[in-house]
Amino acid sequence: MNGEGKIVCVTGASGYIASWIVKLLLLRGYTVKATVRDPTDPKKTEHLLALDGAKERLKLYKADLSEECSFEQAIEGCDAVFHTASPVFFIAKDPQIELIDPALKGTLNVLNTCKKVSSVKRVILTSSTAAVLRRQPPIGPNDVVDETFFSDPSLCMETKSWYPLSKTLAENAAWQFAKDNGIDMVVLNPGFVIGPLLQPTLNSSVELIVDFINGRNLFNRKYYRFVDVRDVALAHIKALETPSANGRYIIDGPSMSVKDIKEILRELFPDLCIVDTNGEGEMDETTIKVCVEKVKNLGVEFTPLKLCLKETIISLKEKCLL
Repeated sequence: MNGEGKIVCVTGASGYIASWIVKLLLLRGYTVKATVRDPTDPKKTEHLLALDGAKERLKLYKADLSEECSFEQAIEGCDAVFHTASPVFFIAKDPQIELIDPALKGTLNVLNTCKKVSSVKRVILTSSTAAVLRRQPPIGPNDVVDETFFSDPSLCMETKSWYPLSKTLAENAAWQFAKDNGIDMVVLNPGFVIGPLLQPTLNSSVELIVDFINGRNLFNRKYYRFVDVRDVALAHIKALETPSANGRYIIDGPSMSVKDIKEILRELFPDLCIVDTNGEGEMDETTIKVCVEKVKNLGVEFTPLKLCLKETIISLKEKCLL
């Protein structure tokens, strides 16, 4: 129970990764002040209120990324803040309003509040490998990606990669703000996150697995890298509990082809009707090498992909999302 007597805030608490962060924090004895956009929406709150320890140590607050000062009540009195709230979807009609503004302005809103609240000792920010991998010149087969790699915003704009752009701009602005204001900040950069869902609705990264089963491949890629949501949530908590934690931490799994992923699913769930797609994705033939030593040094062990896929499907079936 490392968290006994400690109060932490989790923004965007009803989200996929955030829900697991809340669950693990409660299990470790923390008191959690969690923000959601609409506390009256049972889809956003029921699964959180049902967690072990929630009755005693979870309090929900209404907060919106686009509203300045809306996080003040939730952050007041906290020892640390996990800022996970940021829109995650890959297709946007108006990227500025739907993705970029909430990611960028929301992050600065939260950090600005943290600056004013003297009890806050550390901020843990959820970024993404989307803020790591979009580089010019592109990453080659001999490159090993690590925490020094940053996506190039102008390339993201050129290629209309709006989600990577939102994450890159938000992370860049956060580092600048933390530096200017002496905030102790640690950033996590997870890849595509899969694993069991706590929330009742389908999120964008797990939807990729549902897409594969239905014969769709949104990014038309041959290879994907997946990491388990529980490993990602634990990495966030280790980033708080390890005094020496600093900078960025990439957390991502090995490259897997869509074909191999489907084969594993067929083997695990012979009754699952998996649609074949022609060509199984044409793009990015090179598999990227990513170094995850830094996050392993925090004490995070990776869940094997096969187990992760199995528990993702079981969870999707339980929630009638498949």
